[in-house]
Amino acid sequence: MDEALKKSEKIFLVFVVLVLCLIIFAGIVYTKIVIPRKMPGLVVSKTDVALRGSIYSQDGFDLAASKKLYKVSVNTQSIDPEKRELFVNLFSIYSNIPKQVILEKIAPKGYNVISYTISPNTAANLRELNSKLLAYDVFREYEDKSGRIIQKMGIDIEVSGISRVYTYGDILEPVIGYTKKVELGKITTTQGVKGIEKYRDDILSPKQNGKLEGKRDIGFNIIENKDSKYIPREDGFNVYLTTPLKLQKKVEEILDIAKKKYKSDEIVVGIINPRTGEILSLATTNRFDPKNIKKSDYSHLNVDAIEVSYEPGSTIKPIIYSILLDKNLINPMQSIDLNHGIYRLGKYIVRDDSTPPKNPVIEDVIIRSSNVGMIKLTQRLSGKEFYDGLKNFGLSEFTGIDLPYEKNGLLPSIKLLSGEIYKASASYGYGLRTTFMQLLRAYSVFSNSGYLVTPHLTQNLKAPNGDIYIPKLPPKKRVIDALTAQKMQDLLIKVVSSGTGRSAKVEGVIVGGKTGTARVAKEGKYDNLYNGSFFGFAKDNENVYTIGVVAFGSHVNEDYYGSQTAAPIFKEIVSLLKAQGYLKKSK
Repeated sequence: MDEALKKSEKIFLVFVVLVLCLIIFAGIVYTKIVIPRKMPGLVVSKTDVALRGSIYSQDGFDLAASKKLYKVSVNTQSIDPEKRELFVNLFSIYSNIPKQVILEKIAPKGYNVISYTISPNTAANLRELNSKLLAYDVFREYEDKSGRIIQKMGIDIEVSGISRVYTYGDILEPVIGYTKKVELGKITTTQGVKGIEKYRDDILSPKQNGKLEGKRDIGFNIIENKDSKYIPREDGFNVYLTTPLKLQKKVEEILDIAKKKYKSDEIVVGIINPRTGEILSLATTNRFDPKNIKKSDYSHLNVDAIEVSYEPGSTIKPIIYSILLDKNLINPMQSIDLNHGIYRLGKYIVRDDSTPPKNPVIEDVIIRSSNVGMIKLTQRLSGKEFYDGLKNFGLSEFTGIDLPYEKNGLLPSIKLLSGEIYKASASYGYGLRTTFMQLLRAYSVFSNSGYLVTPHLTQNLKAPNGDIYIPKLPPKKRVIDALTAQKMQDLLIKVVSSGTGRSAKVEGVIVGGKTGTARVAKEGKYDNLYNGSFFGFAKDNENVYTIGVVAFGSHVNEDYYGSQTAAPIFKEIVSLLKAQGYLKKSK
């Protein structure tokens, strides 16, 4: 009887255990199936970051462009532990990131960023890898501490920032300029600081980021359907310059060689179409790599062609001479006494650098670059006529070039120009300050029938939809009569054929221009450094270009006269224009 009772108790206990197991099982089923699971939200949004516009050369080369940098992340808990090694090996192959670095990045549990600086090409490769890893079940579902079921997650790839790319390094610097990093929310973007990047910052800057919102799949891709929402991005405009890269590169090569030869601090060259104001080249020896600016580059960040003013020396003489000629105050063939090249100016003695001809006429003042002659001729101008004449040529005024931080130079007042000393010193380029671009613009008057134009580097602006906009320029301004301009051309041609500019002569091309040499003043005293200049024009039967060359800071122990430094460089530039087809042999 006792045995039967014990057997019944055992059966009962087994039954109770079975019932309890059944209850527990039912509870689990109820929890997992009947009660809704705590699933993460599946509606997400992604930002389509708009790009800064590009800067192109006249011949179509991409000088400055923007590219997206991507952040790559992964939820390490979603990686199947048994396939962790496979993930690391493949990720390293597709990303070119060392395995050890990847292992360190994914060591902590959770959502980890592996890299913030993935290139667009690598990002595309990793998206392809992500599809393969999902297909091979390298990622898995898991349950977090709160009981939420976390769907298996792939590699998350999203934009982390925008990088500016300068494909050709220091070419056309500092004209192109550079950008700085700016944090906008979670995105690092760029903003113009100098050069075209600064001047055209508003037009280059992106207008609006795009946005896509909708349900996602397990690969973090948003499913685009009728329920998804999309706002298109609006990139910045592209800027097309008037400067051909091929010409600019060759000009810079010429300058680099010349700087070593003449040991100048800096050499600047500008080539402008005097009829339109389009700048074909604006080059300097002092350039920098905009992606790798060093402390030693700081003095090179400015565009000295517009940001530095200096005493122009004898290059001012043709401008003053044309003012006199336009007012009928001189007759070029009339005799003039040059005092054997010596003139007493108060307590100072002014001397010409060359012996005057036996029977000089007024045009010899320019051909032989006589300071004495300029002092005498300028006495025929009142202080107001002198001041207004220089002002009409654009001196002491902004040229309007499409670059930031332009300086306007300095002219003595009408009162000072009415006095003997200031009038005399200004007549041969001392006591006033001009910029390189002001002189280049002023000399263009002689090759444009007496009209002054606005120099510019921007050819057009192109919107993301393909629309093209041409920036509006101020109207040209008459400065001197067309006949006066032609007479000045003829005179400057004589300077090159038989005067101080002979070293600028190029066979087969009509060349005219004027040399200039001026001592550099430092702390109120003139130093042993000189600025050597040559400004003029080169033309054939159809085309004409105004060209300026200044060798800044040439030492007295080296070649420093404009005829020794700037004029030979001018000759090389004209020969280059001829070789590249901008000028043809004159018949």
